[in-house]
Amino acid sequence: MFVADSTVERWLREDLGHRDVTNHVPGDTDGRLVAKGYGVVAGLEEALAVFDYLDIDAERTVDVGSRVAPGDVVLRVAGPARDVLRGERVAVNLVGHASGVATATRRAVDAAAEVTDGVRIAATRKTTPGLRGVEKRAVAAGGGDTHRLDLSGLVMVKDNHVAELGLEEAVAQLRARKSFVTKLEVEVERPEDGVRAAEAGADIVLFDNMAPEQVADGVDALPADVLAEASGSITLADVPAYAETGVDVVSMGALTHSAPSVDYSFRTG
Repeated sequence: MFVADSTVERWLREDLGHRDVTNHVPGDTDGRLVAKGYGVVAGLEEALAVFDYLDIDAERTVDVGSRVAPGDVVLRVAGPARDVLRGERVAVNLVGHASGVATATRRAVDAAAEVTDGVRIAATRKTTPGLRGVEKRAVAAGGGDTHRLDLSGLVMVKDNHVAELGLEEAVAQLRARKSFVTKLEVEVERPEDGVRAAEAGADIVLFDNMAPEQVADGVDALPADVLAEASGSITLADVPAYAETGVDVVSMGALTHSAPSVDYSFRTG
Protein backbone atom coordinates (compact mmCIF):
# COMPACT_ATOMS: atom_id res chain seq x y z
CA MET A 1 0.00 0.00 0.00
CA PHE A 2 1.28 3.47 -0.90
CA VAL A 3 0.89 6.51 1.36
CA ALA A 4 2.22 9.73 -0.19
CA ASP A 5 4.96 11.61 1.64
CA SER A 6 2.84 14.75 1.35
CA THR A 7 0.08 13.03 3.31
CA VAL A 8 2.47 11.95 6.05
CA GLU A 9 3.97 15.45 6.15
CA ARG A 10 0.51 16.91 6.68
CA TRP A 11 -0.24 14.47 9.50
CA LEU A 12 3.04 15.23 11.25
CA ARG A 13 2.87 18.99 10.72
CA GLU A 14 -0.57 19.06 12.29
CA ASP A 15 0.80 17.43 15.45
CA LEU A 16 4.26 19.00 15.68
CA GLY A 17 3.31 22.56 14.91
CA HIS A 18 6.07 25.09 14.22
CA ARG A 19 8.22 24.49 17.32
CA ASP A 20 8.53 21.11 19.01
CA VAL A 21 10.35 21.52 22.33
CA THR A 22 8.85 18.39 23.88
CA ASN A 23 10.64 15.61 22.05
CA HIS A 24 14.30 16.68 22.10
CA VAL A 25 15.37 13.45 23.79
CA PRO A 26 18.95 12.23 23.12
CA GLY A 27 19.91 8.68 22.17
CA ASP A 28 18.09 5.78 20.63
CA THR A 29 15.09 3.85 21.87
CA ASP A 30 12.80 0.94 21.10
CA GLY A 31 9.05 1.34 21.00
CA ARG A 32 5.96 -0.79 20.63
CA LEU A 33 2.32 -0.14 19.90
CA VAL A 34 0.14 -2.12 22.30
CA ALA A 35 -3.60 -2.77 22.19
CA LYS A 36 -5.52 -1.77 25.32
CA GLY A 37 -8.86 -3.06 24.12
CA TYR A 38 -10.44 -5.75 21.96
CA GLY A 39 -10.92 -5.20 18.25
CA VAL A 40 -9.79 -5.76 14.68
CA VAL A 41 -6.51 -4.09 13.83
CA ALA A 42 -6.16 -1.72 10.87
CA GLY A 43 -4.08 1.33 9.99
CA LEU A 44 -0.73 -0.42 10.42
CA GLU A 45 0.46 0.42 6.91
CA GLU A 46 -0.25 4.10 7.54
CA ALA A 47 1.63 3.94 10.85
CA LEU A 48 4.56 2.27 9.11
CA ALA A 49 4.55 5.07 6.53
CA VAL A 50 4.83 7.66 9.33
CA PHE A 51 7.85 5.96 10.89
CA ASP A 52 9.44 5.29 7.50
CA TYR A 53 9.18 9.00 6.69
CA LEU A 54 11.08 9.71 9.93
CA ASP A 55 13.72 7.04 9.04
CA ILE A 56 12.64 4.85 11.94
CA ASP A 57 12.94 1.07 11.62
CA ALA A 58 9.44 -0.32 12.07
CA GLU A 59 7.68 -3.61 11.54
CA ARG A 60 4.19 -4.85 12.23
CA THR A 61 3.85 -7.93 14.39
CA VAL A 62 0.29 -8.90 13.35
CA ASP A 63 -1.57 -8.85 10.07
CA VAL A 64 -4.09 -6.16 9.23
CA GLY A 65 -7.54 -7.60 9.88
CA SER A 66 -6.40 -9.71 12.85
CA ARG A 67 -8.34 -9.66 16.09
CA VAL A 68 -6.41 -8.13 18.99
CA ALA A 69 -6.83 -8.19 22.75
CA PRO A 70 -5.41 -6.06 25.56
CA GLY A 71 -1.65 -6.47 25.76
CA ASP A 72 -1.14 -7.54 22.14
CA VAL A 73 1.79 -5.79 20.43
CA VAL A 74 0.89 -4.80 16.88
CA LEU A 75 3.94 -2.72 15.87
CA ARG A 76 7.59 -2.42 16.95
CA VAL A 77 10.00 0.42 16.16
CA ALA A 78 13.63 1.34 16.84
CA GLY A 79 15.61 4.53 16.19
CA PRO A 80 16.47 7.97 17.53
CA ALA A 81 14.26 8.71 20.52
CA ARG A 82 13.37 12.19 19.26
CA ASP A 83 11.96 10.89 16.00
CA VAL A 84 10.25 7.88 17.57
CA LEU A 85 8.41 10.23 19.94
CA ARG A 86 7.53 12.60 17.13
CA GLY A 87 5.82 9.84 15.20
CA GLU A 88 4.16 7.92 17.99
CA ARG A 89 1.03 10.04 18.54
CA VAL A 90 0.20 10.21 14.85
CA ALA A 91 0.69 6.44 14.58
CA VAL A 92 -1.45 5.75 17.65
CA ASN A 93 -4.26 7.97 16.39
CA LEU A 94 -4.25 6.41 12.93
CA VAL A 95 -4.23 2.83 14.18
CA GLY A 96 -6.82 3.52 16.86
CA HIS A 97 -9.26 5.19 14.48
CA ALA A 98 -8.74 2.70 11.65
CA SER A 99 -9.09 -0.24 14.04
CA GLY A 100 -12.38 1.21 15.26
CA VAL A 101 -13.70 1.29 11.71
CA ALA A 102 -12.44 -2.26 11.04
CA THR A 103 -13.99 -3.50 14.28
CA ALA A 104 -17.38 -1.97 13.53
CA THR A 105 -17.26 -3.44 10.04
CA ARG A 106 -16.38 -6.93 11.28
CA ARG A 107 -19.28 -6.86 13.74
CA ALA A 108 -21.68 -5.94 10.95
CA VAL A 109 -20.23 -8.60 8.63
CA ASP A 110 -20.59 -11.23 11.36
CA ALA A 111 -24.16 -10.13 12.11
CA ALA A 112 -25.13 -10.50 8.43
CA ALA A 113 -23.37 -13.86 8.15
CA GLU A 114 -25.57 -15.26 10.92
CA VAL A 115 -28.49 -14.82 8.51
CA THR A 116 -26.94 -15.41 5.08
CA ASP A 117 -23.58 -15.47 3.35
CA GLY A 118 -25.06 -13.71 0.32
CA VAL A 119 -25.05 -10.14 1.64
CA ARG A 120 -22.15 -7.70 1.51
CA ILE A 121 -21.65 -5.02 4.14
CA ALA A 122 -20.46 -1.81 2.49
CA ALA A 123 -19.25 1.62 3.53
CA THR A 124 -20.42 4.94 2.10
CA ARG A 125 -18.81 8.29 1.23
CA LYS A 126 -19.56 9.56 4.74
CA THR A 127 -15.87 9.66 5.58
CA THR A 128 -13.60 12.10 7.41
CA PRO A 129 -12.08 14.64 4.97
CA GLY A 130 -8.44 13.76 4.40
CA LEU A 131 -8.83 10.27 5.86
CA ARG A 132 -11.02 8.53 3.28
CA GLY A 133 -8.21 6.21 2.19
CA VAL A 134 -7.45 5.23 5.78
CA GLU A 135 -11.12 4.57 6.55
CA LYS A 136 -11.90 2.70 3.35
CA ARG A 137 -8.88 0.42 3.83
CA ALA A 138 -10.06 -0.18 7.39
CA VAL A 139 -13.47 -1.23 6.07
CA ALA A 140 -11.73 -3.75 3.81
CA ALA A 141 -9.65 -4.98 6.79
CA GLY A 142 -12.90 -5.65 8.63
CA GLY A 143 -14.23 -7.73 5.76
CA GLY A 144 -16.50 -5.07 4.28
CA ASP A 145 -16.88 -3.67 0.79
CA THR A 146 -15.56 -0.16 0.20
CA HIS A 147 -18.44 0.80 -2.16
CA ARG A 148 -17.42 3.69 -4.44
CA LEU A 149 -14.18 5.33 -3.37
CA ASP A 150 -15.18 8.65 -4.97
CA LEU A 151 -17.72 10.05 -7.40
CA SER A 152 -15.92 8.57 -10.41
CA GLY A 153 -16.41 4.99 -9.22
CA LEU A 154 -20.15 4.81 -9.82
CA VAL A 155 -22.88 6.95 -11.34
CA MET A 156 -25.63 7.38 -8.74
CA VAL A 157 -29.01 8.96 -9.39
CA LYS A 158 -30.03 10.42 -6.03
CA ASP A 159 -33.17 12.03 -4.68
CA ASN A 160 -32.01 15.50 -5.70
CA HIS A 161 -31.60 14.38 -9.32
CA VAL A 162 -35.07 12.85 -9.28
CA ALA A 163 -36.59 15.96 -7.73
CA GLU A 164 -35.11 18.14 -10.48
CA LEU A 165 -35.52 15.91 -13.52
CA GLY A 166 -37.83 13.04 -12.67
CA LEU A 167 -36.58 9.47 -12.28
CA GLU A 168 -36.60 8.34 -15.90
CA GLU A 169 -35.11 11.54 -17.28
CA ALA A 170 -32.41 11.63 -14.61
CA VAL A 171 -31.40 8.06 -15.44
CA ALA A 172 -31.39 8.80 -19.16
CA GLN A 173 -29.21 11.90 -18.81
CA LEU A 174 -26.64 10.34 -16.52
CA ARG A 175 -26.53 7.09 -18.48
CA ALA A 176 -25.80 9.06 -21.64
CA ARG A 177 -22.79 10.72 -20.00
CA LYS A 178 -21.22 7.74 -18.24
CA SER A 179 -18.55 5.37 -19.51
CA PHE A 180 -19.61 1.93 -20.70
CA VAL A 181 -17.50 0.39 -17.91
CA THR A 182 -19.26 2.32 -15.13
CA LYS A 183 -22.36 0.98 -13.41
CA LEU A 184 -25.38 3.16 -12.70
CA GLU A 185 -27.24 3.03 -9.39
CA VAL A 186 -30.60 4.64 -8.65
CA GLU A 187 -31.72 5.63 -5.16
CA VAL A 188 -35.44 5.17 -4.53
CA GLU A 189 -37.58 6.01 -1.51
CA ARG A 190 -40.60 3.81 -2.26
CA PRO A 191 -40.54 0.03 -2.92
CA GLU A 192 -42.55 0.37 -6.15
CA ASP A 193 -40.00 2.77 -7.61
CA GLY A 194 -37.41 0.01 -7.72
CA VAL A 195 -39.05 -1.49 -10.78
CA ARG A 196 -39.27 1.93 -12.43
CA ALA A 197 -35.55 2.41 -11.85
CA ALA A 198 -34.73 -1.03 -13.26
CA GLU A 199 -36.88 -0.44 -16.34
CA ALA A 200 -35.17 2.92 -16.86
CA GLY A 201 -31.77 1.23 -16.98
CA ALA A 202 -30.43 0.95 -13.44
CA ASP A 203 -27.78 -1.68 -12.79
CA ILE A 204 -28.29 -1.31 -9.03
CA VAL A 205 -31.29 -0.10 -7.07
CA LEU A 206 -30.72 1.44 -3.65
CA PHE A 207 -33.70 1.25 -1.30
CA ASP A 208 -33.12 4.24 0.93
CA ASN A 209 -34.53 4.86 4.41
CA MET A 210 -37.09 2.07 4.25
CA ALA A 211 -38.14 -0.48 6.84
CA PRO A 212 -36.94 -4.03 6.16
CA GLU A 213 -40.46 -5.12 5.15
CA GLN A 214 -40.59 -2.41 2.49
CA VAL A 215 -37.14 -3.33 1.21
CA ALA A 216 -38.18 -6.96 0.93
CA ASP A 217 -41.20 -5.96 -1.17
CA GLY A 218 -39.00 -3.87 -3.44
CA VAL A 219 -36.42 -6.62 -3.88
CA ASP A 220 -39.06 -9.22 -4.73
CA ALA A 221 -40.26 -7.07 -7.65
CA LEU A 222 -36.83 -6.47 -9.19
CA PRO A 223 -35.52 -8.35 -12.24
CA ALA A 224 -32.95 -10.99 -11.28
CA ASP A 225 -30.09 -9.21 -13.06
CA VAL A 226 -30.45 -5.97 -11.06
CA LEU A 227 -28.54 -5.71 -7.79
CA ALA A 228 -30.35 -4.45 -4.70
CA GLU A 229 -28.88 -2.34 -1.91
CA ALA A 230 -30.38 -1.16 1.38
CA SER A 231 -29.11 1.99 3.08
CA GLY A 232 -30.17 4.81 5.36
CA SER A 233 -29.34 5.05 9.08
CA ILE A 234 -28.86 1.29 9.41
CA THR A 235 -27.32 0.27 12.73
CA LEU A 236 -25.57 -2.92 13.82
CA ALA A 237 -28.77 -4.08 15.51
CA ASP A 238 -30.66 -3.60 12.22
CA VAL A 239 -28.27 -5.66 10.08
CA PRO A 240 -29.93 -9.10 10.51
CA ALA A 241 -33.34 -7.78 9.53
CA TYR A 242 -32.00 -6.13 6.39
CA ALA A 243 -29.91 -9.20 5.55
CA GLU A 244 -33.14 -11.21 5.47
CA THR A 245 -34.75 -8.96 2.83
CA GLY A 246 -32.86 -10.48 -0.09
CA VAL A 247 -30.68 -7.45 -0.84
CA ASP A 248 -27.19 -7.98 -2.20
CA VAL A 249 -25.65 -5.11 -0.22
CA VAL A 250 -26.30 -3.38 3.09
CA SER A 251 -24.43 -0.06 3.21
CA MET A 252 -23.79 1.74 6.48
CA GLY A 253 -22.46 5.25 6.95
CA ALA A 254 -22.00 4.46 10.65
CA LEU A 255 -19.01 2.25 9.83
CA THR A 256 -16.94 5.36 9.21
CA HIS A 257 -18.73 8.30 10.81
CA SER A 258 -19.63 6.73 14.16
CA ALA A 259 -17.17 3.92 14.89
CA PRO A 260 -15.46 4.36 18.29
CA SER A 261 -11.68 4.09 18.26
CA VAL A 262 -9.88 1.07 19.63
CA ASP A 263 -7.59 2.12 22.49
CA TYR A 264 -3.84 1.69 21.95
CA SER A 265 -0.78 2.76 23.95
CA PHE A 266 2.72 3.49 22.67
CA ARG A 267 5.44 2.35 25.04
CA THR A 268 9.21 2.87 24.85
CA GLY A 269 12.18 1.25 26.54
